[in-house]
Formats: sequence, C-alpha cells, structure tokens
Amino acid sequence: MAPLAHPSIKDGWFREISSQWPGQAMTLKVERILHVEKSKFQDVLVFRSTTYGTVLVLDGVIQCTERDEFSYQEMISHLPLASHPNPERVLVIGGGDGGVVREVLKHDAVKKVVLVDIDEAVVRVSKQYLPHMSKLLDDPRVTVHIGDGFKYLADAAAAGDSSLYDVIVTDSSDPVGPAESLFQAPYFQLLHNALAPGGTISTQGECQWLHVPLITELLKSTRKIYAQSTYAFTTIPTYPSGQIGFIIASKDGERDLTKPLRKVPNTRYYNEKVHSAAFVLPEFVRARLEDGKDLKAEFSEVPSKWTAKSDGKEKTVLLLGSGFVAKPAAEYILRNKKNKLIVACRTLTTAESFVSQFASPNASAISLDVCSSSALENAIESHSVDLVVSLIPYTHHADVIKAAISVTNKRSSPVHVVTTSYVSQAMKALEEEAKKAGVVVMNEIGLDPGIDHLYAVKTISEVHEKGGKIKEFYSYCGGLPAPECSGNPLGYKFSWSSRGVLLALLNNASFIQNSQKLSVPGSELMQHARPYYISPAFAFVAYPNRDSTPFREWYKIDGEGEGQTVVRGTLRYQGFPEFIAVLVELGLLDGEEKAWLKEAAAEQWTWAKVTQKLLGAADDKESTLISSVTSRVTFPSSSEQSRIISGLKWIGLFSFTPVAVRGNNLLDTLCARLEQLMKYEDGERDLVMLQHKFIVEWRDGSTDTITSTLEAYGIPQGDSAMATTVGVPCGIAVQLVLDGVIATPGILAPYTPEICDPLREILESEGLGLIEKVL
Repeated sequence: MAPLAHPSIKDGWFREISSQWPGQAMTLKVERILHVEKSKFQDVLVFRSTTYGTVLVLDGVIQCTERDEFSYQEMISHLPLASHPNPERVLVIGGGDGGVVREVLKHDAVKKVVLVDIDEAVVRVSKQYLPHMSKLLDDPRVTVHIGDGFKYLADAAAAGDSSLYDVIVTDSSDPVGPAESLFQAPYFQLLHNALAPGGTISTQGECQWLHVPLITELLKSTRKIYAQSTYAFTTIPTYPSGQIGFIIASKDGERDLTKPLRKVPNTRYYNEKVHSAAFVLPEFVRARLEDGKDLKAEFSEVPSKWTAKSDGKEKTVLLLGSGFVAKPAAEYILRNKKNKLIVACRTLTTAESFVSQFASPNASAISLDVCSSSALENAIESHSVDLVVSLIPYTHHADVIKAAISVTNKRSSPVHVVTTSYVSQAMKALEEEAKKAGVVVMNEIGLDPGIDHLYAVKTISEVHEKGGKIKEFYSYCGGLPAPECSGNPLGYKFSWSSRGVLLALLNNASFIQNSQKLSVPGSELMQHARPYYISPAFAFVAYPNRDSTPFREWYKIDGEGEGQTVVRGTLRYQGFPEFIAVLVELGLLDGEEKAWLKEAAAEQWTWAKVTQKLLGAADDKESTLISSVTSRVTFPSSSEQSRIISGLKWIGLFSFTPVAVRGNNLLDTLCARLEQLMKYEDGERDLVMLQHKFIVEWRDGSTDTITSTLEAYGIPQGDSAMATTVGVPCGIAVQLVLDGVIATPGILAPYTPEICDPLREILESEGLGLIEKVL
C-alpha cells in the first residue's frame, strides 16, 4: 500500500493557497497524513500538525484544527443563541464536523437540533478523527440529515412544513463550490421563512481583512429581508488573516443582539464581554460598512529609473485572450494603479471569470470577436485604449496591429501593441504604416522568444565590448514537467495546445554548423536529437527548432570569424525523441482527414480497431498489432523496443477503449487521447529550462565557454513556470511602452541593448533571469 500523499502537502508542510486570498498563504508543518479522499462534492484531507493537532481540510482550505476550533464554533453559536430569550429549536446548515452542535447543546433551553450537511464524508471523517467535536451528533436531541441545506429548506417550504426554528446557524465553507448558494439572497429568504417569530440567524461571514466587498453585499441582502442585520467577528489563527466574521440577523428589530441574556458554561473563548466586543469593528471596516468610506491602505509605487519618462496619466490596456500566460501579465499590468485593464474574450463569462481573480476595481471584462475588424476597432476606440496586448493566436496579430493603426489615425494619441510572438511576414509588412502612425509594436517578449533574446544580446554585447568574438552559439529551451511529475513514457505533459506541441515536432529546421547552413526535414527531426548536458541532475536531449540562421545577423554575430555555429533548439527528457519518431513512422501525427475515421466515429470503434486499420493488420488482437508495429518500425535497440511498445500500450493503441475521433484525422484524434493522459494533475508543477552557450575567442587567442541558464519551477496550485516566464516579461514590456521607455515606432523585437537592458533589469528585480557562468 502506497503512503498517503496530498498535493497541498510538500516537503512536510501543508500550504493553503487559494484565489480567495491572493498573495498570501497559511502553512502548517505536518506530522503525518491521516486521511485523503475525494468525496462526491469535495476533496477531503485530514492530517496531524506538529503544533495544531488534527486538522480537517476541504478543497485545500482549513476548516478546523484541534488547537483553535473553539473560537469559531463558540462565537458562531453563542452570539445568536445567548442573545435569544428562549432558543428551543435550532437548525444547523453545514457544520458536519459537529463543533456547532456541541456548542448549541450548552444552552439548557435547546430541545431539538437538526443538522443538515451536504457531504456525508465530513460527518464520517469527523467522527473518526475529531471525536471531541462530533461526539454530540449522536445525542438524542440531534437529528442529522445528509443533503443540500438550500434544498432542505426549499423542500420543507414546498411541502408546507410548519416546523420553525428559533435559531439557524449556517456553518458553511467559503462561497465557492457546494457552499456558493449559501451566500445568496434566495437562501437568506428561505432562512427567514424557516424562523419562528423573533428568530435569529448566524452565518459564516468571511474575513474583514480580505472580503469587505462581500461582507457589504451580505449585509445589504440580509437587511432587505430581516428586521436587523449586523456583522461580528472572532480571531482564529488558522483562518485567512487570523480572523473570521459572522452575519447575525434577526426578525426582531428591537432586540439588542450585542447583549447576551445568559451566561454560557464551559467556554474557552466566549464570554459576556467578548460577546459585546465582537460587534465593535475596526474603523476601516466600520467606515466601509456603515458610511461607505474606503479607508484601505494605499501601496506606494516602487521607484525605478525606467519610470522617469512616464507622463503619470491614467492608461487603458486592452488584453486580448485569457489563456494560461495571461494571468501573470495581467497581474503585472494591474500593479500600476493608473492602469485600467480591459480583458476581452469571445464570451463575456470567460472574460469575467478571468477578471474575478484579481479583485481589482481597475479590471473589467468585455466580449469581443477578434475575427471582426470592425468590432476590434470599435472596442479600441470606444474604450479609449492606449495599448493592446495580443495573447491570441499569432495569425490574428496583423489584424490587431491594423486596427491599432486605424484608430490611431483617427485621433491624436497612438494605440500601441505588445505580443509575445515571433514577428511574422504579415506583421513585418505593416512596418512603414506603424512608423508613420507613431505606433510601437513590441513583439517577441515572452520566454522563447523573449527572455532568451535579452541574455543573448547582453552576453554578445559584453564580449564585443571586450574585443572578443562569438565563435559558436547554442540556445536550447524546454517547457517540461518537473522531474517528479514526469513519470509517463514520453516524460512530457501539456501546458499548452497539444496540437501545437505535436505539430512543432514536424517543423523543418535550419541552423549553421561549421559555417555551413544545414537543414533537417520535419519528418527526420527526432533523428537529429542528441544528448545535451546542462547539469548532472537532468538527462536532456536537444534538437534544432525552426530556422536559426537569421539569428546570426539579428544577434550581430555575423562578423569575420564569428557565428561559425548558430543553433537554437528544444530540450526534452531522454527517451522523448525515440518515442515521437515511432508515432511519426506509424502515421499517428498525420493531420490529413481520413474517410475511414468518420466510419470509426459513427460505429464507435475501439483504439485497437483504429490501430488495425492504420497498420493494415490481420486482426485487432494485441499480439497481432504489436507484431505489425515491430515489423514496420526500426527501433534503436531491443530495450528501446520494449520501452516504446509499453508506452504504446499506455496510450491505449492496442486496447478496446472506445476512440474519441476528433477532426476526422489521426493527429487530432491522438491529441484527444493524450490530453487526458498527459495533463498536469492538481498539485503538480512544471519546469522551464533555458540555456545559452557561447564559445568565445578573445584577442589573445584564448577561448572561454560562457553559459547563461534559467531553471524555473511552477508553483503547485499557482502559476506555472511557463506562465510566469512568458507573462511577466510581457507585462514588463507593456509598462515600458506605456511609460515611453520603449518609444520607437515600428515593428520591434528585443535585439538591441537599448530595448533589452531595461527589460532585463526589471525582469531580474522580479526574481527572474539567467545565471551566467564561465566554464
């Protein structure tokens, strides 16, 4: 039996990272993991902390710990019950751990408690691991109902159930997933309907340090329904920011909810003075909730020599696309409080979902069809856009540039453009129009292309300044799963389009070697992969990528005796090229439509039958198919044959799994399969490895080998390394264009020190950049 593990626990520490409290996290040292399961509704984790005892975690968020749970359970229960004159009947929604029920039964007046929790796993697990909280769930006064709290109330109302409650406590998790409906007006109305005259509710009301806008809305909703509603809070170390609040609302508008009517025995946090004090709010919260004034702290701008040219005016940025690299770029742009960010996607819901991550008043969402030039121009013009960030497929960039130039020509200020893509011929053709209009189009500023340029230009310029020559230049980059996450036959996982990844393996490649231009057809690209040493920790292979030959000129290593070898390429783990070569040889990367695949889709063929048809095998038995593969493919060795055949089994090519035909071609159909098998799982991380190698000859005839290396890892449950290394440079470029640091009109790429230096210096201040060594 494998030891228990959980993606939120790394290196012996639990990390609570959530978009609900961006930029901060709670960590606890783990003694041992006690329980892990995926219930019908949520991820359930129980572990033993070295300092907080047993901890219950739902969907990655701490629900309770043995050390501090009492502060929450006591306050959410005793604030409504102690201020009620006679709380006989109590309904608890959520709270399957039993903590609220335990506190409720400390009131002698209580005769009946009904607990409704949507997830039986919470009740079951709490009885096993948190008995001090759950022991009273078996009390004869308590009825436990497993089901949706909202539905329970709605069904009771529809059935004409006249049972009314004196107090209803909603002990819910945060307003996402199964608990989302418990923070909305219809739910509060159902609670109101289920209350006896003078009844009171208490609901989990979120954190005043993080969620004041949500608290404001909760009060607004409840005050429309109840005679009175107010906010109180408690402190608890393991909840976000060490604080959590409650919405306390009552049908009785005359009752003073801040005054307890009786003492509560056997408490560890709650007492009469704490009861009253819980309603006394810090001024920044009181001012916002009662006066509508926002007294939040204003962050100072970090000074930089590169912002000196900024005119200090507000700028509007239109971001096209919300793919995986867009988030770090958007976050960087929103750091500057003078920037307004508009995110445009084909569907408004997609754009709104993306924008909701930032909780920024400067971010908004619109729907936009970028295929419509008139709609694109209208969006730029109507929103007074100063700069467009195009993170959509590169085929649209020329149209975006045309729209920016068109709008610029109608007004007095230019609309600039930033992309992370290589400059295409269609984009280059707009050079003179962009210059004439005064439009800056900054491109190739992601990872590769992008960061690679910044450090190639740096080292080459420094060598030239010292009178040296770059005899050979090698640059290899790979976006890979981190070693511990790479355990599949290809050693690879998809962080972007699977089709794009596989098609790139068929691109022709050209490079310079020993002053000769060499070309490799895409069909033979994998045969040219060779082991490439960066450090003893990695077994990399490298192969050339696209056309490296222009970089001899662009990087200015085309002088006499320079650039005798110039190669830019891709890194993969050992074993990848051989596997891909077999897929190519079998025809599985063929993007041409096949009539017989339409038949396969209609008749729901298995993968074995598809493979039989592809290979012309006699039948679809596994042994027959393997024999057909081995007769058709030349393997490097018997051990490689065994490894790759096992990998083909892993893909399912010989299985009776139904095939999901996509696009009526083998390439897309294979993609559909691999996307399921080779996706990043929750808690996994990626690796970006980029290295330049310069063979330098100095004036005295001596030589050096200089390397510049980036080794970056993604953050589990956070941004991937690829997203960060593409998105952050893009965001930096946007700000430099807005500030007028990059100000030369035309179609630009970072091939000169004037452009590269500020980009690189700011990038390094973000903790990104290459480490240089002389070997």
